[in-house]
Amino acid sequence: VQLQAYGGGLVQPGGSLRLSCAASGSIRRIDDMGWYRQAPGNQRELVARITSGGTTHYTDSVKGRFTIVRDNAKNTVNLQMNSLEPEDTAVYYCNANILTYSWQRSDYWGQGTLVTVSS
Repeated sequence: VQLQAYGGGLVQPGGSLRLSCAASGSIRRIDDMGWYRQAPGNQRELVARITSGGTTHYTDSVKGRFTIVRDNAKNTVNLQMNSLEPEDTAVYYCNANILTYSWQRSDYWGQGTLVTVSS
């Protein structure tokens, strides 16, 4: 099983970016999917999560600015980030809780994509 993340980059404050993540491999079912981030010197923190049924959870600092969406048929999860602030600068990681065809359940992580918000 692999998670591949895309979409990071440099953006000015107030701008937007869209992160995408695709899961592939021997996947029987994907439960929760989410995005985490880690800024220099900080611990990795949850940004947003979404259940297979579409229930979402956001950390307070991104509520109203970020939107997480998933496509269960394509095994993808996207994070639309609007009104970006310098404090959003971090490496963003996608995460998925996956049950494989061999009945193994694990948390999988993407490789991380850097988001830099700066003028």
